[in-house]
Amino acid sequence: MTVLSPGTVYVVDDDRDLGASVARLLGRHGFDAEPFLDPALLLEVYPQAPAHCIVTDVMMGDLDGFGFADRVRAIDPCAAIIFMTAWPTTANAVDSVRRHGGLDYLEKPLDEARLLAAVAEGVAWSRGRREQHGRTMTLSPRERQVFDLLVQGHSNKAVAALLGLSPKTVEDHRAAVLAKTGANGLAQLIALVA
Repeated sequence: MTVLSPGTVYVVDDDRDLGASVARLLGRHGFDAEPFLDPALLLEVYPQAPAHCIVTDVMMGDLDGFGFADRVRAIDPCAAIIFMTAWPTTANAVDSVRRHGGLDYLEKPLDEARLLAAVAEGVAWSRGRREQHGRTMTLSPRERQVFDLLVQGHSNKAVAALLGLSPKTVEDHRAAVLAKTGANGLAQLIALVA
């Protein structure tokens, strides 16, 4: 049985006391949590120290939580993001998930049980995404093209026509894609990008 290391979680809030308090709470529950006062500072160090989950305030100084999340996504699409705010709105709640890829939208003062559940879910989601991402990183550029078209629902024949290949060549690439990703069919390939 493999023992997983605690999930790395960054807490971003321009309220020093709140950020530190949330990080301490997460630390007491087994997460490796660190507070950041400034999202720009975290963005500087993030490529060398990525996290499984980021809990970020929505309303901050120069860079708000949504702009910060968009910049994190450009660096690391496998990090789970949880938004928190003292000024909740329905529009922001919807945008946090639909436009900015957030996992949850929490109101301050934070409900500890909900926060802990969201962070645990975020760490698990991130680990799964990183595993899936790793399985597709071994594909050659041509295999990646075939993979992308297959998961969009194109048949081998349609992929061959789109890429100017023979159907037999596409079948060979498809077999290589299945072998490299460990998938046993199209449904599992689609699950890798879902």
